[in-house]
Amino acid sequence: MEIFSQRLKELRKIENISKQKLANILNVSAKSIYKWENGYSEPDFDTLAAIAKFFDVTCGYLIGIEEY
Repeated sequence: MEIFSQRLKELRKIENISKQKLANILNVSAKSIYKWENGYSEPDFDTLAAIAKFFDVTCGYLIGIEEY
């Protein structure tokens, strides 16, 4: 999901939040954030929902089926 990777990285930078801080908030490792932002893996559905809630966007936006 290239769009997810780009949008996650973009949202994190807009909010000026480090990978480690986001990882702590989501209760995942910073390595997971790195992998998601670089397209090596994807979060599970529950984590995707938590990311959307944290950044106040929809899951559809994160995966590229909706615009902001």
